[in-house]
Amino acid sequence: MKEYKMRRGEYLEERIPDLESTVEEYFGPITGTEEYKGSDLFVIEEPDNPVFERVVAGAVSYSGKKDKLAVEFHERDVADLGPDELEAAGDAVDKKNDFLLEATGRDAKSRRKSMKRSVEDDPDHDVDA
Repeated sequence: MKEYKMRRGEYLEERIPDLESTVEEYFGPITGTEEYKGSDLFVIEEPDNPVFERVVAGAVSYSGKKDKLAVEFHERDVADLGPDELEAAGDAVDKKNDFLLEATGRDAKSRRKSMKRSVEDDPDHDVDA
């Protein structure tokens, strides 16, 4: 599960007031919920795009901190995709990036930089020199 921060001064509920319908719009009908760190996330067991096997997305609340977006994409192996499904692979990447941009206000490059910084700042993260 990956967690994404919003841009400074922005909040998830302001960026996407109705997260449930936005998740459905991007990935397909929600089939259930799954608990993660005390928050219920939306589960899509049969996403619209055949590249995705399952999608889990939602807001994770932290006491005294801004909510974060938690997302987990379960994707099929590219080798298992048929010719028609391979065409959907590009659309799957676009859907993920568009959804994350709308939710966080950060493009892929800035999300990578933010993730890299959070790993570097983590005292439990061992880095061999």
